[in-house]
Amino acid sequence: MARTRAERKHDTLARLEKDVDAWIATAGPAGEGPCMVPLSFLWDGETLLISTAEAAPTARNLLADERVRAGVGLTRDVVLIEGTAQAVRPEELTRETGDAFAAKTGFDPRALSSPYLYFRIRPVWVRAWREEDELAGRVLMREGRWLD
Repeated sequence: MARTRAERKHDTLARLEKDVDAWIATAGPAGEGPCMVPLSFLWDGETLLISTAEAAPTARNLLADERVRAGVGLTRDVVLIEGTAQAVRPEELTRETGDAFAAKTGFDPRALSSPYLYFRIRPVWVRAWREEDELAGRVLMREGRWLD
């Protein structure tokens, strides 16, 4: 039986709080193809925080074009997020945020010798569904606002 929008929102927020990894999709500058990679994230209640090597295609793409998509969960219980990403240098993070990211993901980019960037992804659209019977009501957030 299809979940109500309230149930889906509750499940989505729980998944964002609990899950560690997401598929992150970015688009390259003209002439380069799209890039999709699995990255760990921290959900702070409003944004996803990810980190990747500054030289990686994902970082280059997000520095050139802030648009990003993230997929969290399984194909039959998925949360798809479209959002915008803002670069954050490790020294710009609060110690608490950096520590929380490291504790949740088991990965601390601040401790690496090669340069890493963080990106704060602000959701603009959120969709969630499990099966075909939930496709009709899959939009939970539109234009950055949760739907009632």
